Amino acid sequence: MRFKVYIPARYGATRLPGKPLADIAGRPLIQHVYDRAVASGAEEVVIATDDERIARVARGFGASVALTDSALPSGSDRIADAARARGEPDDLVIVNLQGDEPRMPATVIRQVADLAQSPACDIATVCEPLAADQLFDPNVVKVVRDDADRALYFSRATIPWSRDEFASGARASAHLEVYRRHVGLYAYRVGFLARFVAAPPAMLERIESLEQLRALSFGARILAPDAREACGTGVDTPADLEHLRKLLA
Repeated sequence: MRFKVYIPARYGATRLPGKPLADIAGRPLIQHVYDRAVASGAEEVVIATDDERIARVARGFGASVALTDSALPSGSDRIADAARARGEPDDLVIVNLQGDEPRMPATVIRQVADLAQSPACDIATVCEPLAADQLFDPNVVKVVRDDADRALYFSRATIPWSRDEFASGARASAHLEVYRRHVGLYAYRVGFLARFVAAPPAMLERIESLEQLRALSFGARILAPDAREACGTGVDTPADLEHLRKLLA
């Protein structure tokens, strides 16, 4: 099975500027992510970045690099731009691995790549069980699926909403096993990615600030099974970075 991993990496993160180059156990964050991608068996791992500092470091540890416009609004746009510039064929499967996910298991990267090979799938992603303290957290994206693991909706709100449990203001659920946290890992063909970034943002996307809702709005088929391994969490804040440093010390 042929697939590539593209890692979007932006220098100017609002909460943690220079995040891709932050040192963790003697290596930059972006190298930890790159190593996970290489371990997945990808044909090639490409770092798509808007900054020459990241590009220089990435080339130093052997990564392929694509320089992209800093004005691009999202990682999906950055990958689409890089794939076009590099002449990737429309039928190639690309995995979009975020540049701040150094704990993403290689088996899960491979899992979404496998799923995206199906002609019945436009986007492959994964989810995992939700912890009780994440149930009402708007920073934790929830997904509701049908019986075939096709995504029906993504939201920052608590979905499904348990009418009887939550009507009285309860902040817990006896049915926690049905809730799923969406993991922001995607795989798709290059041709679909070009169509996705060319589409205007959908109303639901603007309301929730979740770009995967654009795909659902124009009828894309998104597969979202449970991840084969726990995916861990990304690095969004200085506290996340310090926690990861302790884990890998």
